[in-house]
Amino acid sequence: MRATGLALVDYAVIAVYFMFVLGIGWLVRRSVHTSKDFFEAGRRTPAWVAGLAFVSANLGAQEVIGMGASGAKYGIATAHFYWVGAIPAMVFVALFMMPFYYGSRARSVPEYLRLRYDEKTRAFNAGSFAVMTVFSSGVSMYAMGKLFNLLLGWDMDASMLAAAAVVLAYTTLGGLTSAIYNEVLQFCLIVAGLLPLVLLGLHDVGGWSGLSSRLAHAAVTQGYPAGAYTQAWRHLGSPSQNPVGVEWLGLVMGLGFVLSFGYWCTDFLVVQRAMAADSTTAARRTPLIAAVPKMIFPALVILPGMIAFALTASGDGSLIPPKLGASLQPLLDAQGRAVLDYDLATPSMLLHYFPNGMLGLGITALLASFMSGMAGNVTAFNTVWTYDIYQSYLRPRASDAHYLWVGRLATVGGVLLSIGAAYVARSFNNIMDVLQLVFAFVNAPLFATFALGMFWRRATGHGAFLGLVSGTLAAAIHHGLTLPAGAIPGVKGGYFGVLHTFPSELAQTFWTAIAAFTTCAIVTLVISLLTRPRPEDELRGLVYSLTPKAGSTDAQLTWYTRPAVLAGFVLGATLILNILFW
Repeated sequence: MRATGLALVDYAVIAVYFMFVLGIGWLVRRSVHTSKDFFEAGRRTPAWVAGLAFVSANLGAQEVIGMGASGAKYGIATAHFYWVGAIPAMVFVALFMMPFYYGSRARSVPEYLRLRYDEKTRAFNAGSFAVMTVFSSGVSMYAMGKLFNLLLGWDMDASMLAAAAVVLAYTTLGGLTSAIYNEVLQFCLIVAGLLPLVLLGLHDVGGWSGLSSRLAHAAVTQGYPAGAYTQAWRHLGSPSQNPVGVEWLGLVMGLGFVLSFGYWCTDFLVVQRAMAADSTTAARRTPLIAAVPKMIFPALVILPGMIAFALTASGDGSLIPPKLGASLQPLLDAQGRAVLDYDLATPSMLLHYFPNGMLGLGITALLASFMSGMAGNVTAFNTVWTYDIYQSYLRPRASDAHYLWVGRLATVGGVLLSIGAAYVARSFNNIMDVLQLVFAFVNAPLFATFALGMFWRRATGHGAFLGLVSGTLAAAIHHGLTLPAGAIPGVKGGYFGVLHTFPSELAQTFWTAIAAFTTCAIVTLVISLLTRPRPEDELRGLVYSLTPKAGSTDAQLTWYTRPAVLAGFVLGATLILNILFW
C-alpha cells in the first residue's frame, strides 16, 4: 500500500497529544515517593477512573487493529470476544475475585498465589506472566511499527523505537498512576477517532442492510451460508459453516469459559487497575464500570474491518492489501489465493475516508491504543519483576528506594525485550491470533489453578504447581501436534507432527486452551488429594467459603450502586445484544 504524507495539521494533532501524555507523566512524578506509589498508584484511584483504565489497558493496538482484522476475517462472530469472551468474566471477577485480591493486600496476582498456595507456584506464574507481557507488548509494538510504515513511510524498526520511547518516558516518570490517567485520556481519543470512521463507512455501504447484503454475497462466494459474516450464533453448528471454523462447543468452552475467565480473572495487566482503586467496593465496581463501554466496543473496532472486507470483496476498492513475503511478492494460500493482510483493514479505512486533520485524529487514536496497551503491559511487567522475582529471590531486604529504582530499570528492560517479541508477530496475518495463542499457554491453566484455589479449600501448593506445569506442557503438545488449514509446521504449530488440522488458527487456539485447562484441573485435583492441605486458619480471606461476604457492606450502598445490581444490568444488556445479532 502506498505511504501517505500527513499535512501540517495532522502533525499538530499528534504533537498536542504527545505533549499531553508526557505532561501527565511529568506532573504525576511529583506524587511518586515510594514503591507503593509507583507500582500500586497508592491505592487511591476513584472507581470511574480505574474502570476506564481497566478497559483502556485492554484496548491496545492489538484490539483496535487486531479486532478490526478479525472483523474482516471472521465477521460479526468476532463480537463473541466481547459478549461471550469478556463480559461474563468481568462480572465474575468483580463479584467473586476482587474481594480476594484487594482484601488479601497482595501487590500482584503471583503474590496472591504465594499466599494461597506456596512459593514455587508464585515463581512459576511470575515467570510465565513476565514472558506473556513481553510478547503482548511486542505485538503492540509490531502493530504500531507497521502502521507508521504504512501511513508515513517510516522505517519499521525506527518507528517501533520512536513510539516505544514515549511510553517509556511517561511510565518511568509516573509509574502506574501516570499510566492510569493517560489510559483515561487515550480511551476518549480512541472513541473520538473511531466513531467518525464507523459512521462514514456505514454511510458508504448503505447502512447495516447494505453491509449485510455485500457480506452475504462474499459469504456465498466462499462457500458459507449468506449470513455467516453478520449472524453471530446461527451458523455455529458446524465448523464448515462459519469463517471462524469452530463449532459452538469450542467457542463457548474455549473462548467463553477458559480463555475469557483465564484472562479477565487472572491477568495482572487488568487486575492491577482494579487493585489501584481506593476501596474494596470501588475495586469491585471497576470491572463493572469497564463492562459498559466494553459491550458496545464491537461497533467501533469490529465494524471498520467488516466494512473494509465488504468493499474489498465486492470490488468497490481493495482496502485490504495482500500480505507480502520476504521477496515483496504477495503470499498465496494452499488454494493459490492471495493472503489478505487483515491487520491493515482499519488503517486502510482511515486512509480511505479521513481528510487531513481528521486523519491526524485517526492516527492519534491508533497511537493512543498502542500506548495504552503497551503501558499496561510495561507497568504489569515491572511490578511482577520487582516484587515477585527481584525482591523475592535476588534482593529480599533492600530499601524501598532501591525497589523504586529497580522498578524504573525494569520498565526499560521490559521495553527492550518487547522489541524482540515484535518480530515473532510478523509471521501471523492477524495479531489477535498470536495473542490468543499466548493466552492459551499462560492464562488457560492459570484459571484452573485460581478456580480450584478460591473455591476448594483442599487444593494444595504441590497440586497447583504440578497442575500449572502440566497444563502449559499440554498446551505445547496440543499446539505442536495440530495445525490450522493452509499453514506450514513452525510457529503456528505442527512442530511435533500433524495429527489434526483445524479450519482456522482461532479454532486451534480454542482447543489448545481447553486442553491446557482440563489437564491443569485434573492434575491439580489428583495431586491435591494425595498431599496434605494447609490448615483452614491459614486460608481465611483466601478461599471463598472461609471469607466474610460483602453483602453487609453492599446493603449500606444506594441500590443502583451495588455491585450485584450493576452486574445484573450488564449481563441483561449483553444478553439482548446476543439476541439481536443471533
